[in-house]
Amino acid sequence: MTPNARMPTTRRWRRSLGARLVGLFVLLALGMIVTFMIGMQSALRFGWQDYARPLVADYVDTLTAQIGTPPDVARAQALAARLPLRIRIEGPVVNWSSQPGTRWPAPRDDDRGHPHPDTWRPVRTLSDGHRITFGLVNPLRDDAPEDRPRLIGWATLATLLLLTALAYAAVRRLLRPLADIRAGALRYGAGDFTRPIAPRRNDELGELAAQINRMADGLHGMLDAKRALLLAISHELRSPLTRARLNAELVEEGAARDGLLRDLAEMRDLIHDLLESERLAAGHAALHIEMTDVNALIHEVIETALGGRPVETALAPMLPPWPLDRTRIRLLLRNLLDNALRHSARRPPGIATRLEGDTLRIVVRDHGPGVSEAELAHLTEAFYRTDAARSRSTGGVGLGLHLCALIAQAHGGALALRNADPGFEATLTLPHRAAAGAAPAATSA
Repeated sequence: MTPNARMPTTRRWRRSLGARLVGLFVLLALGMIVTFMIGMQSALRFGWQDYARPLVADYVDTLTAQIGTPPDVARAQALAARLPLRIRIEGPVVNWSSQPGTRWPAPRDDDRGHPHPDTWRPVRTLSDGHRITFGLVNPLRDDAPEDRPRLIGWATLATLLLLTALAYAAVRRLLRPLADIRAGALRYGAGDFTRPIAPRRNDELGELAAQINRMADGLHGMLDAKRALLLAISHELRSPLTRARLNAELVEEGAARDGLLRDLAEMRDLIHDLLESERLAAGHAALHIEMTDVNALIHEVIETALGGRPVETALAPMLPPWPLDRTRIRLLLRNLLDNALRHSARRPPGIATRLEGDTLRIVVRDHGPGVSEAELAHLTEAFYRTDAARSRSTGGVGLGLHLCALIAQAHGGALALRNADPGFEATLTLPHRAAAGAAPAATSA
């Protein structure tokens, strides 16, 4: 899982350039709509009050006079049939409406007791107590024209949402190359140079993708050249090293011979670890997966590779066979136990296995001084030593933990290091499914 995937959703949205651009567009659209609506509403309201309302009031007085007092329903019907008007008469004698069942919103008054300009409706009260209310009729609709502002508001909101969705789609399409560039950068950072970034457009982002591809090609070439040089040197050193060891065997027994053989063995292990680390770091781990009895493999390493030196064991009983590369896990266990033996002066180191669901954990712990917290993050780096003088005197070259981490990653697992207080603890985590899934991709070394 990538770091961005583990990030909370709100934080991802805050960091998303596309989301910020869409948000800016929405705020700009809302500001423009609110400003336009307030301005037009104010202009229409003041224009209505100053010009239109007196004219409408005079026209309503004329219509009221035509209906007469008391109200003549026949005349009102004639007006409603001739003009786009709806008329309602309420009173002690006559109660009639040109459109029965139509909703007539009640007019609101402002602070001074006058009809509110937004809901003002022509109403006339006759001398006999009847009240005549006039309204406009929309010939294409059954609803009242007073409902139009609300309908227009909903239509405006729907249009705004549609425009926002279109803007979001356009921004996503515009910034889609950034997602490709990010994915490509993650692949290049993980050492996968097989898939270059596909340029989607011939613009600045397309040019950026092409430049990153050219940079990745250069880095890939440099890494391949470095790896080829290192492998060639390591291979070439094997032959003279073998001859030197054969010649050393002919030297008379003594401290000088033992020291020479020890140095030659250290050089042999260094070359082997260099070759192995380069194979595992090359992006195509050469694994030979087979079902392995992990507890039996641990006993084998203790008895053979460690020369029978004391190691405390706490192995889980009835541990099922695990899909592993037996040779490389054996190398990993040897390195971890050898490192623990070098730093356990009083009490022997310990190794334990435990099964947690579909995950196998192998824990190796010593009871030495441990390391500082600042050095923990660097222990798996190649050629890193916490104490150069002590490591050289005990044969360490700084590749053991680095190689262990590579082996764990090749199996789909991880190597966690921590201070056990007292001592130092290394935990190897091997998921069953990840390890089994590595088998089909294995290639011959």
